[in-house]
Amino acid sequence: MHIFNRVKYQTPESVEIDFILAGIGSRAWALIIDYHILVFISVGFLLIWSTIAEHVVNFWEKTFNSDKIGLWLIAIALLVNFFLYAGYFVVFETLWQGQTPGKRIAKIQVVRDDGRPVSVQQAVLRALLRPVDDFFFFLVGMLLIVLTPREKRLGDWVAGTIVIHNHTATARANISISALAKSLSEELLEIADISALLPDDFAVIREYLLRRGTMAKKAKTDLSFQLAKQVKSVISLQKLPNRVTPDVFLEAVYLAYQGQSSQF
Repeated sequence: MHIFNRVKYQTPESVEIDFILAGIGSRAWALIIDYHILVFISVGFLLIWSTIAEHVVNFWEKTFNSDKIGLWLIAIALLVNFFLYAGYFVVFETLWQGQTPGKRIAKIQVVRDDGRPVSVQQAVLRALLRPVDDFFFFLVGMLLIVLTPREKRLGDWVAGTIVIHNHTATARANISISALAKSLSEELLEIADISALLPDDFAVIREYLLRRGTMAKKAKTDLSFQLAKQVKSVISLQKLPNRVTPDVFLEAVYLAYQGQSSQF
């Protein structure tokens, strides 16, 4: 069994971002919540369907003098239940960026192996294989999650996805920006070519600023230095101003890029 449940993915700019993998505990907690919601949905459907089915059966028996329609109604109910089961995960994971209500409460989410948002096709594959993972949970799903390096169940292996802890819900609105970075950002607009930054470059800087609080000190120092070095090259800046750390520089570039974008 592995000890460190972290995974890295490399962006096109050769910058590595750390993710914390969701373990068996948080995934089980999310699944319990989702199953409670699904039971409520399923019971509601069956109550409505039983009322409809009773009227259909009575009408069918009186009209055609046959009771075979009952088997068809049961088959339809089972089929609709399966679509509700699979569709629940597909719809939520697609619309909520890899999260279901249970995952949102447990603060975890599904992403692709490279860290990008999960697609509809991947959500469908995960949902279709979920009955196998869940029905044989202790034989298949749990064993694969616990024993494999990226903590994947069968559906994750087939779909090419991982499940990670999601700390962006609070972090996205609370990127800490120092006073020095705010003043430096105005200077950068004058002395550097901020327009040379592509949206992907900005996305990498933003992702680092959001996730740096969860990184180990050495990893944070190394990554900020590497990222600052690449950004300096892109914006044609020869050297950092005196007493400016890579972290403050990246904060300033983040603000400068936003300031430049707001001017257009």
